[in-house]
Amino acid sequence: MSVRIFAGNSNPELARAICAYLGTDLGNARVGRFSDGEIRVEIDESVRGADVYVIQSTCAPVNDNLMELLIMLDALKRASAGSISAVMPYFGYARQDRKAAPRAPISARLVIDLLTTAGADRIITMELHAGQIQGFFNGPVDHLYSSPVMLRSMKALGLERPVIVSPDAGGVERARAYAKKMSTSLAILDKRRAGPNVAEVMNLIGDVDGCDAIIVDDMIDTAGTLVQGAQALRRFGARSVYAFASHPVLSGPAISRISESGLERVVVSDTIPLNPDGRACPKIHVLSVANIFGEAIKRIHDLDSVSSLFD
Repeated sequence: MSVRIFAGNSNPELARAICAYLGTDLGNARVGRFSDGEIRVEIDESVRGADVYVIQSTCAPVNDNLMELLIMLDALKRASAGSISAVMPYFGYARQDRKAAPRAPISARLVIDLLTTAGADRIITMELHAGQIQGFFNGPVDHLYSSPVMLRSMKALGLERPVIVSPDAGGVERARAYAKKMSTSLAILDKRRAGPNVAEVMNLIGDVDGCDAIIVDDMIDTAGTLVQGAQALRRFGARSVYAFASHPVLSGPAISRISESGLERVVVSDTIPLNPDGRACPKIHVLSVANIFGEAIKRIHDLDSVSSLFD
C-alpha cells in the first residue's frame, strides 16, 4: 500500500515540513469556499487502497478548520481510501471532556463522534488537554508528546537551579515527567478558576526560592493563568521564570500579556501557527514538532512502535 498526505488550511507549513521529513509530496487537494462560505473540497488524485493521512489542527477559526477536516475525511472515504488517519496536531474542543456542571455538553466526545462518522479510522494527536479523550474513540489513537524537542530546549538554557512547575493540579503528571527527565525538583501552583479563562493563583506547593522556575503546560490560551503564575513564582523567590507549552492558542490579550510580563521566555511548538503579532514577540520561541509527527506516521505505516519515540 502507498502513503498519501493531505492537509487542510489550518497549518500548511507544518504539513509541508512533515512531508519533507517523510520524503514525499503533499497530496493534491483543493480546499476552498463556495461564494456563500460553505467549504468546498476536491481530491485531485487517486487514493484507492492507499493509507491516507489528513493533517489539520482544529485551531482558530476552530469551526471552519473542523469542518474542513470532516469534509476531507468524507471525500477520502468515498474515494475508497484503504485507511484514513486524522492527524490533529492540536485537538480543539478538548477542554469540555466531561460534565463539569449540570446540563453541560461533552464537546470532546461529540467531535470524536463526528470524526468517526466522517470516516476516520485512526487519530494521531499531540498533548491532549485530557488523556481520557482517547477512550472516546473506538479505534487506535496515537497520543504524541512534544517532550523530546522541549527537553532539548530546556537543557540548552543551561539554568543553574531549575525547578519544574505545574500551573495546576491537573498538570502534575506532565510536570513530574519533565522533572524526572531534568533530574530536578517539582513545584505545583494552587489555582482556583472563577470562570472560563479566569484564574487566580492562591498558593505554591514546593520550593522555588532562588531557583529558575520552568512552567510546563499543554496550552497557552489567554495567558492569564501563565502570567499570574509567573508573578506568584516571583513572589515566592524564583529568580527567573520560563514557560514551555505545546499549543500556542494565544487568544485575546495573550500576546500583550506575555510581552508585558516578567517571563524570560515562552517556548511553544508549531502545532498551531502564530499570527503576525505572535511571530513579532521577542519572548515567544517556536520549536517544530514536524519530525515527531513524520516519524510517528512512518512507524505506523511500517507497523513499528510509536511509544518508543518517547522512552
